[in-house]
Amino acid sequence: MKMLPVADRATIRGSVAELARDEKGPLGLTLVLHLAAAVVGLAAPWLIGRIIDRVTGGAGAGEVDVLALAIGGCVVAQILLSRTAQNLGNRVAERANARLREDFVARTLRLPVSVVERAGTGDLATRSSVDVATVGNALRQVVPTVLISAIQLVAILAAVFLLHPLLGFVVLAGAPTTIAVARWYLRRAPQAYLAEGDATSRLTETLTATAEGARTVEALRLAAGREREGTARITDQWTTRRATLALRSVFFPVVEFSYALPAAAMLLAGGFFLGNGWLSLGAVVSATLYAQQSIEPLDRIIIFLEQAQRGGASLSRVLGIGLVPPEPRGVATAPPGQALVVRGARFSYAGGHDVLHGIDLEVRPGERLAVVGPSGAGKSTLARLLAGIDAPREGVVSLGGVPVTELDPAERRRRIALVTQEHHVFIGTLRDNLAFAAPGATEDEMLAALAAVGAGWYGDLPDGLDTELGDGARQLNPADAQQLALARLVLADPHTLILDEATAALDPTTARRTERSLGAVLEGRTVIAIAHRLYTAHDADRVAVLEHGRISELGSHDELVRAGGAYAALWHSWHGDKA
Repeated sequence: MKMLPVADRATIRGSVAELARDEKGPLGLTLVLHLAAAVVGLAAPWLIGRIIDRVTGGAGAGEVDVLALAIGGCVVAQILLSRTAQNLGNRVAERANARLREDFVARTLRLPVSVVERAGTGDLATRSSVDVATVGNALRQVVPTVLISAIQLVAILAAVFLLHPLLGFVVLAGAPTTIAVARWYLRRAPQAYLAEGDATSRLTETLTATAEGARTVEALRLAAGREREGTARITDQWTTRRATLALRSVFFPVVEFSYALPAAAMLLAGGFFLGNGWLSLGAVVSATLYAQQSIEPLDRIIIFLEQAQRGGASLSRVLGIGLVPPEPRGVATAPPGQALVVRGARFSYAGGHDVLHGIDLEVRPGERLAVVGPSGAGKSTLARLLAGIDAPREGVVSLGGVPVTELDPAERRRRIALVTQEHHVFIGTLRDNLAFAAPGATEDEMLAALAAVGAGWYGDLPDGLDTELGDGARQLNPADAQQLALARLVLADPHTLILDEATAALDPTTARRTERSLGAVLEGRTVIAIAHRLYTAHDADRVAVLEHGRISELGSHDELVRAGGAYAALWHSWHGDKA
């Protein structure tokens, strides 16, 4: 399994800078409001120091009351400024999060199918769920919290230095320890969290593949092997999580210890400065209060620094989707003809041995061709080459004389449609699910498409085309979902249709009826059917027998039966079972 790429730091910085530029006005106002709130928040410790100095100097209750009212006014002002800044910042973060999600979906939809399949569904599923959610949390909570805390911390340090430069240096007593452990942590954390995300993707892929292939695992008695694979993946994730936990186990205790140093140092140094008459008691108290006040923003920064590492790792995985080269746009548009021709095609997966060996095949326009053969013969691989999803290692697959991989993808998909036995029902109405294939289709056209594939279950839907489907709504069984996919195909109206066991989820009677209905609707179009039920081959104009990656026989059903070869043996065996 080849994992999808991960963005580097330069790409992450560029993306963050772009998001900031798009929100520079609201973001700038948010920073100003937070800075104002931080400055106003500095007033209370300073005013308390003034009260102490004034009382020590013999001031009356009236002057103290005025200063106390000023403290109350500053607290109210700080609350109002902070609330306004937080609301504005939340809106900025939500817009940035929405844009990031939209960009992720757009980039995902542009991924070549072959790249997604090589990476596996686990990696993409983890990035689209766990990583996107982690980035969203970082934008909503981590970034604003760290930003606000940093502003408050800088303002507090500035206030202490203004009281007296010596006190400013004292309040930094815990800085060396904090900086040293933070540098140690930041050198190790990014790779550790990337490794954890990678392990999560591999575990998800393993569990997904095992669950989806549960029947095959049971039939072939592969349970022990899948358990070992799952255990290995869980062990990998456990190991990577222990690695990140080990980093946190060092980082957090050290910084917690460093929190107490500034206040303790301030009391010791303040007592010395006060004894020598360098500072007033009010200044020492204010500085100590500032030192204590600095703990809260520093603690928030430290806590969210760990979450920021998670967010950064997830962001690099989310942005990594955009690093996959998009599907080539092609150099040709509409080909002059409709003949689908394969010449000398050889193909291998991921640098392995060839699974197709010098395939030569010409599918005439309007012809119905059935491709049969044993499991593993290369039938689905041939279907992918014909549809232009993969390119042959050698040879060429052309449509109307133009290599299919050189056609513009939109033009290729409009002319050639590949339908497999794997189908998806999107959350939304039945109308929405059908409109994916033909956005401009009318209601009558949608109903006609459902009728064409024998989707009689449509009549039982409570709201017709407006019935909600998917999770939390009406669930379609695999057979109904397969008919829905075929109805989309009718609406898409391609001139070449490739059915890769597209009726496998239907029972034999329903499949037979559906294929006959499709045959009537698709009259005059080229149909290539990967057949697992031989009546499909019986009805075809020609049958291609694929064995060990080679076409061993090619002809009509009657011709191949008379020839007495592999197809005849397969037909007699299958027909005998039916009898």
